Amino acid sequence: MKSLELSLTEKQMRFLKAEADEVLFGGAAGGGKSWGQLADALVYALQHPKSKQLVLRRTYPELEKSLIRVSLELYPQEVYRYNAAKHVGRFRNGSLVDFGYCDNENDVYRYQSSEYDVIRFDELTHFTEGMYLYLISRLRGANDFPKSVRSSANPGGIGHHWVKARFLDIGEPDVVHDCGAGTRLFIPAGAKDNGFLMEKDPGYLRRLRNLPEKEQRALLYGDWDVYEGQYFTEWRRDLHVCRPFPIPAEWRRYFTMDYGLDMLAGYWIAMAPEGRAYVYREVYQSGLIISRAAELILQNTKEPVYCSTAPPDMWNRRQETGKSVAELFAERGILLTRAENGRAAGWLALREWLRPVPDERGELAPSLQVFPCCRNLIRAMPGLLIDPNDPNDVAPEPHELTHAPDAIRYFIAGRPSPDLKPAWDDYEEQADLLLRYGSME
Repeated sequence: MKSLELSLTEKQMRFLKAEADEVLFGGAAGGGKSWGQLADALVYALQHPKSKQLVLRRTYPELEKSLIRVSLELYPQEVYRYNAAKHVGRFRNGSLVDFGYCDNENDVYRYQSSEYDVIRFDELTHFTEGMYLYLISRLRGANDFPKSVRSSANPGGIGHHWVKARFLDIGEPDVVHDCGAGTRLFIPAGAKDNGFLMEKDPGYLRRLRNLPEKEQRALLYGDWDVYEGQYFTEWRRDLHVCRPFPIPAEWRRYFTMDYGLDMLAGYWIAMAPEGRAYVYREVYQSGLIISRAAELILQNTKEPVYCSTAPPDMWNRRQETGKSVAELFAERGILLTRAENGRAAGWLALREWLRPVPDERGELAPSLQVFPCCRNLIRAMPGLLIDPNDPNDVAPEPHELTHAPDAIRYFIAGRPSPDLKPAWDDYEEQADLLLRYGSME
Protein backbone atom coordinates (compact mmCIF):
# COMPACT_ATOMS: atom_id res chain seq x y z
CA MET A 1 0.00 0.00 0.00
CA LYS A 2 1.17 3.51 -0.75
CA SER A 3 1.92 5.76 2.19
CA LEU A 4 -1.25 6.97 3.86
CA GLU A 5 -2.06 10.61 3.25
CA LEU A 6 -4.91 12.27 5.17
CA SER A 7 -6.14 15.82 4.72
CA LEU A 8 -6.95 17.06 8.21
CA THR A 9 -7.80 20.37 9.85
CA GLU A 10 -5.77 21.70 12.76
CA LYS A 11 -8.51 20.67 15.22
CA GLN A 12 -8.71 17.18 13.74
CA MET A 13 -4.96 16.84 14.12
CA ARG A 14 -5.29 17.79 17.80
CA PHE A 15 -7.90 15.08 18.17
CA LEU A 16 -5.60 12.47 16.61
CA LYS A 17 -2.71 13.50 18.84
CA ALA A 18 -4.73 13.79 22.07
CA GLU A 19 -3.40 11.64 24.90
CA ALA A 20 -6.18 12.00 27.49
CA ASP A 21 -8.13 8.98 28.71
CA GLU A 22 -11.40 10.59 27.62
CA VAL A 23 -11.60 13.07 24.74
CA LEU A 24 -14.59 15.05 23.46
CA PHE A 25 -14.31 16.68 20.04
CA GLY A 26 -16.69 19.20 18.50
CA GLY A 27 -19.32 21.59 19.72
CA ALA A 28 -20.64 23.50 16.72
CA ALA A 29 -21.90 21.91 13.50
CA GLY A 30 -19.55 21.45 10.57
CA GLY A 31 -16.37 21.07 12.62
CA GLY A 32 -15.39 17.80 10.95
CA LYS A 33 -16.18 15.58 13.94
CA SER A 34 -17.14 12.40 12.08
CA TRP A 35 -14.23 12.66 9.64
CA GLY A 36 -11.88 13.18 12.58
CA GLN A 37 -13.26 10.11 14.37
CA LEU A 38 -12.82 7.88 11.33
CA ALA A 39 -9.36 9.21 10.50
CA ASP A 40 -8.28 8.61 14.10
CA ALA A 41 -9.71 5.07 14.01
CA LEU A 42 -7.86 4.35 10.77
CA VAL A 43 -4.51 5.58 12.08
CA TYR A 44 -4.95 3.66 15.34
CA ALA A 45 -5.87 0.42 13.51
CA LEU A 46 -2.81 0.62 11.28
CA GLN A 47 -0.43 1.54 14.12
CA HIS A 48 -1.64 -1.25 16.43
CA PRO A 49 -2.10 -4.58 14.62
CA LYS A 50 -4.91 -6.78 15.98
CA SER A 51 -6.38 -3.88 17.93
CA LYS A 52 -10.13 -3.71 18.58
CA GLN A 53 -12.28 -0.58 18.39
CA LEU A 54 -15.99 0.05 18.91
CA VAL A 55 -17.79 2.90 17.13
CA LEU A 56 -21.25 3.72 18.50
CA ARG A 57 -24.32 5.69 17.49
CA ARG A 58 -27.67 5.61 19.22
CA THR A 59 -29.28 3.62 16.36
CA TYR A 60 -27.83 1.48 13.61
CA PRO A 61 -29.55 3.37 10.73
CA GLU A 62 -27.73 6.50 11.93
CA LEU A 63 -24.45 4.62 11.59
CA GLU A 64 -25.26 3.42 8.10
CA LYS A 65 -26.11 6.91 6.86
CA SER A 66 -23.07 8.56 8.38
CA LEU A 67 -19.94 6.84 9.68
CA ILE A 68 -20.16 3.58 7.77
CA ARG A 69 -20.80 5.38 4.49
CA VAL A 70 -17.91 7.78 5.05
CA SER A 71 -15.55 5.02 6.19
CA LEU A 72 -16.05 3.15 2.90
CA GLU A 73 -14.90 6.30 1.07
CA LEU A 74 -11.99 7.05 3.41
CA TYR A 75 -10.43 3.65 4.15
CA PRO A 76 -8.15 2.15 1.45
CA GLN A 77 -9.72 -0.98 -0.05
CA GLU A 78 -6.37 -2.76 -0.26
CA VAL A 79 -6.16 -2.91 3.57
CA TYR A 80 -9.83 -2.73 4.68
CA ARG A 81 -12.99 -4.75 4.17
CA TYR A 82 -16.43 -4.13 5.67
CA ASN A 83 -18.82 -6.98 6.48
CA ALA A 84 -22.30 -5.47 6.30
CA ALA A 85 -23.97 -8.56 7.78
CA LYS A 86 -21.83 -8.51 10.93
CA HIS A 87 -21.26 -4.72 11.00
CA VAL A 88 -17.51 -5.26 11.33
CA GLY A 89 -14.64 -3.62 9.47
CA ARG A 90 -11.44 -5.68 9.25
CA PHE A 91 -7.95 -4.53 8.38
CA ARG A 92 -5.31 -6.66 6.72
CA ASN A 93 -3.09 -6.44 9.84
CA GLY A 94 -5.79 -8.08 11.99
CA SER A 95 -7.25 -4.90 13.50
CA LEU A 96 -11.02 -4.63 13.56
CA VAL A 97 -13.67 -1.96 14.09
CA ASP A 98 -17.11 -2.94 15.36
CA PHE A 99 -19.92 -0.58 14.37
CA GLY A 100 -22.55 -0.81 17.11
CA TYR A 101 -25.59 0.92 18.51
CA CYS A 102 -27.23 1.45 21.89
CA ASP A 103 -30.87 2.41 21.47
CA ASN A 104 -31.97 1.80 25.07
CA GLU A 105 -30.41 1.17 28.47
CA ASN A 106 -30.52 -2.63 28.12
CA ASP A 107 -28.60 -2.52 24.83
CA VAL A 108 -25.38 -2.00 26.78
CA TYR A 109 -25.47 -5.69 27.68
CA ARG A 110 -24.84 -6.56 24.03
CA TYR A 111 -21.23 -5.68 24.84
CA GLN A 112 -21.04 -7.35 28.26
CA SER A 113 -18.29 -9.81 27.36
CA SER A 114 -16.49 -7.58 24.86
CA GLU A 115 -13.04 -6.03 25.16
CA TYR A 116 -11.92 -2.92 23.26
CA ASP A 117 -8.81 -0.80 23.07
CA VAL A 118 -10.73 2.30 21.95
CA ILE A 119 -14.44 3.09 22.27
CA ARG A 120 -15.81 5.89 20.11
CA PHE A 121 -19.16 7.62 20.73
CA ASP A 122 -20.46 9.65 17.79
CA GLU A 123 -22.97 12.29 18.98
CA LEU A 124 -22.31 11.56 22.65
CA THR A 125 -25.15 13.82 23.81
CA HIS A 126 -27.60 11.28 22.34
CA PHE A 127 -26.53 8.76 24.98
CA THR A 128 -27.38 8.62 28.68
CA GLU A 129 -24.69 8.83 31.32
CA GLY A 130 -25.53 5.29 32.43
CA MET A 131 -24.85 3.97 28.93
CA TYR A 132 -21.53 5.80 28.77
CA LEU A 133 -20.28 4.66 32.16
CA TYR A 134 -21.20 1.03 31.53
CA LEU A 135 -19.69 0.90 28.05
CA ILE A 136 -16.38 2.43 29.05
CA SER A 137 -16.00 -0.52 31.44
CA ARG A 138 -15.48 -2.59 28.27
CA LEU A 139 -12.23 -0.69 27.73
CA ARG A 140 -9.72 -3.42 28.53
CA GLY A 141 -7.35 -5.91 26.95
CA ALA A 142 -4.26 -8.04 27.56
CA ASN A 143 -1.98 -5.84 25.46
CA ASP A 144 0.00 -2.64 25.82
CA PHE A 145 -2.04 -0.60 23.33
CA PRO A 146 -3.10 2.87 24.59
CA LYS A 147 -6.70 2.74 25.84
CA SER A 148 -9.08 5.69 25.50
CA VAL A 149 -12.67 6.81 24.97
CA ARG A 150 -12.99 9.29 22.11
CA SER A 151 -16.29 11.05 21.50
CA SER A 152 -17.80 13.74 19.32
CA ALA A 153 -20.93 15.79 19.96
CA ASN A 154 -23.00 18.89 19.33
CA PRO A 155 -24.85 20.68 22.16
CA GLY A 156 -28.37 19.38 22.86
CA GLY A 157 -29.92 15.96 23.24
CA ILE A 158 -30.84 13.90 26.30
CA GLY A 159 -27.24 13.73 27.45
CA HIS A 160 -26.49 17.44 27.13
CA HIS A 161 -26.15 18.18 30.84
CA TRP A 162 -23.99 15.26 31.89
CA VAL A 163 -21.68 15.64 28.87
CA LYS A 164 -21.26 19.33 29.65
CA ALA A 165 -20.56 18.56 33.30
CA ARG A 166 -18.06 15.82 32.46
CA PHE A 167 -16.05 17.66 29.81
CA LEU A 168 -16.74 21.42 29.83
CA ASP A 169 -17.39 22.34 33.45
CA ILE A 170 -14.11 20.83 34.66
CA GLY A 171 -12.03 23.69 33.24
CA GLU A 172 -10.65 25.38 30.14
CA PRO A 173 -10.95 23.70 26.72
CA ASP A 174 -7.89 22.40 24.87
CA VAL A 175 -6.31 21.54 28.24
CA VAL A 176 -5.91 18.02 29.64
CA HIS A 177 -7.53 17.92 33.10
CA ASP A 178 -6.74 15.39 35.82
CA CYS A 179 -10.09 14.08 37.08
CA GLY A 180 -8.94 11.68 39.78
CA ALA A 181 -9.43 8.34 38.09
CA GLY A 182 -8.16 9.60 34.72
CA THR A 183 -7.70 12.56 32.41
CA ARG A 184 -10.20 14.38 30.18
CA LEU A 185 -9.92 16.82 27.30
CA PHE A 186 -12.44 18.89 25.35
CA ILE A 187 -11.40 20.08 21.88
CA PRO A 188 -13.92 22.64 20.56
CA ALA A 189 -14.39 22.95 16.80
CA GLY A 190 -16.88 24.62 14.49
CA ALA A 191 -17.49 25.19 10.80
CA LYS A 192 -14.98 28.05 10.67
CA ASP A 193 -12.29 25.60 11.86
CA ASN A 194 -13.06 23.35 8.90
CA GLY A 195 -11.34 24.95 5.92
CA PHE A 196 -12.33 22.07 3.63
CA LEU A 197 -16.03 22.68 4.30
CA MET A 198 -15.70 26.44 3.93
CA GLU A 199 -13.99 26.02 0.56
CA LYS A 200 -16.43 23.47 -0.86
CA ASP A 201 -19.64 24.85 0.68
CA PRO A 202 -19.26 28.59 1.43
CA GLY A 203 -23.02 28.94 1.92
CA TYR A 204 -23.08 26.61 4.95
CA LEU A 205 -22.60 29.36 7.51
CA ARG A 206 -25.30 31.48 5.88
CA ARG A 207 -27.78 28.60 6.14
CA LEU A 208 -26.93 28.16 9.83
CA ARG A 209 -27.61 31.87 10.40
CA ASN A 210 -31.15 31.35 9.09
CA LEU A 211 -31.91 29.05 12.03
CA PRO A 212 -33.84 30.30 15.10
CA GLU A 213 -31.64 31.96 17.73
CA LYS A 214 -31.45 28.94 20.05
CA GLU A 215 -30.37 26.60 17.26
CA GLN A 216 -27.90 29.21 16.01
CA ARG A 217 -26.25 29.47 19.40
CA ALA A 218 -25.90 25.68 19.62
CA LEU A 219 -24.98 24.73 16.06
CA LEU A 220 -23.28 27.84 14.71
CA TYR A 221 -21.43 28.99 17.82
CA GLY A 222 -21.19 25.71 19.76
CA ASP A 223 -22.86 27.30 22.80
CA TRP A 224 -23.37 24.59 25.45
CA ASP A 225 -25.43 26.94 27.62
CA VAL A 226 -28.56 26.52 25.46
CA TYR A 227 -30.76 23.47 24.86
CA GLU A 228 -34.38 22.31 24.68
CA GLY A 229 -36.35 22.57 27.94
CA GLN A 230 -33.94 25.12 29.44
CA TYR A 231 -35.47 27.49 32.01
CA PHE A 232 -33.06 30.43 31.88
CA THR A 233 -32.88 30.96 28.14
CA GLU A 234 -31.55 34.46 28.94
CA TRP A 235 -28.28 33.04 30.27
CA ARG A 236 -25.28 33.79 28.09
CA ARG A 237 -21.82 32.97 29.36
CA ASP A 238 -20.33 35.77 27.27
CA LEU A 239 -22.76 38.28 28.85
CA HIS A 240 -23.23 37.08 32.43
CA VAL A 241 -19.71 35.91 33.28
CA CYS A 242 -17.60 39.04 33.55
CA ARG A 243 -13.91 39.72 33.89
CA PRO A 244 -12.96 40.07 37.58
CA PHE A 245 -12.09 43.57 38.80
CA PRO A 246 -11.18 45.17 42.15
CA ILE A 247 -14.49 45.97 43.84
CA PRO A 248 -14.51 49.48 45.37
CA ALA A 249 -14.57 49.42 49.17
CA GLU A 250 -17.58 51.74 49.30
CA TRP A 251 -19.84 49.36 47.36
CA ARG A 252 -22.44 47.65 49.54
CA ARG A 253 -21.84 43.89 49.99
CA TYR A 254 -24.42 41.18 50.49
CA PHE A 255 -24.23 37.51 51.40
CA THR A 256 -26.87 34.97 50.40
CA MET A 257 -27.12 31.25 50.88
CA ASP A 258 -29.07 28.07 50.53
CA TYR A 259 -28.21 25.69 53.35
CA GLY A 260 -28.82 22.04 54.16
CA LEU A 261 -26.69 19.04 54.98
CA ASP A 262 -26.85 18.11 51.31
CA MET A 263 -25.27 21.43 50.28
CA LEU A 264 -24.16 24.83 51.48
CA ALA A 265 -24.26 27.22 48.53
CA GLY A 266 -23.16 30.68 49.62
CA TYR A 267 -22.41 33.80 47.55
CA TRP A 268 -20.97 37.24 48.21
CA ILE A 269 -22.45 39.96 46.00
CA ALA A 270 -21.45 43.59 45.53
CA MET A 271 -23.89 46.28 44.40
CA ALA A 272 -22.57 48.98 42.09
CA PRO A 273 -23.96 52.53 42.53
CA GLU A 274 -26.07 52.20 39.37
CA GLY A 275 -27.74 49.08 40.78
CA ARG A 276 -25.89 46.25 39.04
CA ALA A 277 -24.98 43.23 41.14
CA TYR A 278 -21.69 41.33 40.85
CA VAL A 279 -21.44 37.83 42.34
CA TYR A 280 -17.77 37.69 43.25
CA ARG A 281 -17.18 34.82 45.70
CA GLU A 282 -18.58 31.32 46.23
CA VAL A 283 -18.61 28.58 48.87
CA TYR A 284 -20.12 25.30 47.77
CA GLN A 285 -19.76 22.24 49.98
CA SER A 286 -21.93 19.38 51.18
CA GLY A 287 -22.07 17.53 54.51
CA LEU A 288 -21.53 20.56 56.78
CA ILE A 289 -23.26 20.82 60.15
CA ILE A 290 -24.27 24.33 61.17
CA SER A 291 -21.12 25.09 63.17
CA ARG A 292 -18.86 24.00 60.30
CA ALA A 293 -20.96 25.88 57.74
CA ALA A 294 -20.79 29.05 59.83
CA GLU A 295 -17.03 28.63 60.23
CA LEU A 296 -16.56 28.30 56.46
CA ILE A 297 -18.72 31.36 55.78
CA LEU A 298 -16.84 33.50 58.30
CA GLN A 299 -13.48 32.36 56.93
CA ASN A 300 -14.52 33.60 53.50
CA THR A 301 -16.12 36.85 54.66
CA LYS A 302 -13.24 39.25 54.09
CA GLU A 303 -15.15 42.55 54.15
CA PRO A 304 -18.18 44.01 55.97
CA VAL A 305 -21.48 42.50 54.78
CA TYR A 306 -24.54 44.72 54.91
CA CYS A 307 -27.16 41.97 54.79
CA SER A 308 -27.21 38.14 54.69
CA THR A 309 -30.30 36.46 53.23
CA ALA A 310 -31.56 32.90 53.61
CA PRO A 311 -34.75 30.90 52.89
CA PRO A 312 -37.66 31.09 55.37
CA ASP A 313 -37.46 27.42 56.36
CA MET A 314 -34.32 28.27 58.31
CA TRP A 315 -36.58 30.03 60.85
CA ASN A 316 -38.44 26.80 61.68
CA ARG A 317 -37.82 25.67 65.27
CA ARG A 318 -35.81 22.46 65.57
CA GLN A 319 -37.44 19.88 67.79
CA GLU A 320 -34.20 18.74 69.43
CA THR A 321 -33.05 22.25 70.49
CA GLY A 322 -36.12 24.49 70.29
CA LYS A 323 -34.00 26.87 68.24
CA SER A 324 -34.19 27.69 64.55
CA VAL A 325 -31.30 27.22 62.15
CA ALA A 326 -31.20 30.99 61.75
CA GLU A 327 -30.78 31.39 65.51
CA LEU A 328 -27.97 28.81 65.56
CA PHE A 329 -26.19 30.73 62.81
CA ALA A 330 -26.72 33.97 64.75
CA GLU A 331 -25.07 32.43 67.84
CA ARG A 332 -22.01 31.92 65.65
CA GLY A 333 -21.96 35.50 64.37
CA ILE A 334 -23.99 35.25 61.17
CA LEU A 335 -27.23 37.25 61.35
CA LEU A 336 -29.68 36.31 58.63
CA THR A 337 -32.56 38.11 56.96
CA ARG A 338 -35.49 35.93 55.95
CA ALA A 339 -36.13 36.15 52.20
CA GLU A 340 -39.43 35.68 50.44
CA ASN A 341 -39.79 32.18 48.98
CA GLY A 342 -42.38 32.65 46.24
CA ARG A 343 -40.79 30.44 43.62
CA ALA A 344 -42.53 31.57 40.43
CA ALA A 345 -42.26 35.27 41.36
CA GLY A 346 -38.65 34.80 42.46
CA TRP A 347 -37.57 33.10 39.24
CA LEU A 348 -39.36 35.74 37.20
CA ALA A 349 -37.51 38.47 39.10
CA LEU A 350 -34.20 36.68 38.49
CA ARG A 351 -34.94 36.53 34.77
CA GLU A 352 -35.40 40.30 34.81
CA TRP A 353 -31.98 40.70 36.44
CA LEU A 354 -30.46 38.52 33.71
CA ARG A 355 -32.01 40.57 30.91
CA PRO A 356 -29.53 42.99 29.29
CA VAL A 357 -30.38 46.67 29.85
CA PRO A 358 -28.48 49.84 28.83
CA ASP A 359 -25.63 50.79 31.15
CA GLU A 360 -24.32 54.29 31.84
CA ARG A 361 -22.58 54.27 28.44
CA GLY A 362 -25.68 53.12 26.62
CA GLU A 363 -24.30 49.59 26.10
CA LEU A 364 -26.44 46.55 26.88
CA ALA A 365 -25.42 44.62 29.98
CA PRO A 366 -27.34 42.40 32.45
CA SER A 367 -28.07 43.64 35.96
CA LEU A 368 -26.58 40.47 37.44
CA GLN A 369 -23.06 39.38 36.49
CA VAL A 370 -20.83 36.63 37.87
CA PHE A 371 -17.09 36.35 38.41
CA PRO A 372 -15.50 33.23 36.85
CA CYS A 373 -14.50 31.88 40.29
CA CYS A 374 -18.18 31.09 41.02
CA ARG A 375 -17.95 27.89 39.00
CA ASN A 376 -20.93 26.06 40.48
CA LEU A 377 -23.30 28.97 39.90
CA ILE A 378 -22.07 29.30 36.31
CA ARG A 379 -22.55 25.56 35.84
CA ALA A 380 -26.02 25.44 37.39
CA MET A 381 -27.74 28.48 35.88
CA PRO A 382 -27.93 27.21 32.30
CA GLY A 383 -28.61 23.65 33.51
CA LEU A 384 -31.98 24.31 35.17
CA LEU A 385 -34.99 22.80 33.42
CA ILE A 386 -38.61 23.94 33.13
CA ASP A 387 -40.90 22.14 35.56
CA PRO A 388 -43.16 19.96 33.34
CA ASN A 389 -46.03 20.57 35.80
CA ASP A 390 -45.57 24.34 36.01
CA PRO A 391 -43.88 26.27 33.18
CA ASN A 392 -43.35 29.23 35.54
CA ASP A 393 -41.21 27.17 37.92
CA VAL A 394 -37.88 25.39 37.80
CA ALA A 395 -37.91 21.59 37.76
CA PRO A 396 -36.82 20.06 41.10
CA GLU A 397 -34.46 17.69 39.28
CA PRO A 398 -31.54 17.52 38.87
CA HIS A 399 -31.71 18.65 42.52
CA GLU A 400 -27.96 19.26 42.74
CA LEU A 401 -28.34 22.11 40.26
CA THR A 402 -30.94 24.02 42.28
CA HIS A 403 -28.84 25.07 45.31
CA ALA A 404 -26.78 27.88 43.76
CA PRO A 405 -29.64 29.51 41.78
CA ASP A 406 -31.89 29.27 44.85
CA ALA A 407 -29.35 31.27 46.83
CA ILE A 408 -29.34 33.99 44.17
CA ARG A 409 -33.14 33.98 44.14
CA TYR A 410 -33.15 34.68 47.90
CA PHE A 411 -30.76 37.59 47.36
CA ILE A 412 -33.06 39.17 44.79
CA ALA A 413 -36.13 38.52 46.96
CA GLY A 414 -34.47 40.67 49.65
CA ARG A 415 -34.85 43.67 47.32
CA PRO A 416 -31.14 44.59 47.38
CA SER A 417 -30.16 48.18 46.81
CA PRO A 418 -26.86 50.07 46.67
CA ASP A 419 -28.06 52.54 49.29
CA LEU A 420 -31.40 51.44 50.80
CA LYS A 421 -31.81 49.02 53.69
CA PRO A 422 -33.79 45.82 52.88
CA ALA A 423 -37.30 45.37 54.15
CA TRP A 424 -37.59 42.73 56.91
CA ASP A 425 -40.80 40.76 56.99
CA ASP A 426 -39.78 39.34 60.36
CA TYR A 427 -38.66 42.63 61.91
CA GLU A 428 -39.36 41.72 65.54
CA GLU A 429 -37.43 38.44 65.37
CA GLN A 430 -34.53 40.13 63.58
CA ALA A 431 -34.49 42.96 66.11
CA ASP A 432 -34.38 40.40 68.91
CA LEU A 433 -31.41 38.65 67.29
CA LEU A 434 -29.63 41.97 66.82
CA LEU A 435 -30.06 42.84 70.49
CA ARG A 436 -28.78 39.43 71.59
CA TYR A 437 -25.92 38.94 69.15
CA GLY A 438 -24.83 42.38 67.98
CA SER A 439 -25.19 44.65 64.99
CA MET A 440 -25.09 43.56 61.36
CA GLU A 441 -23.07 46.60 60.34
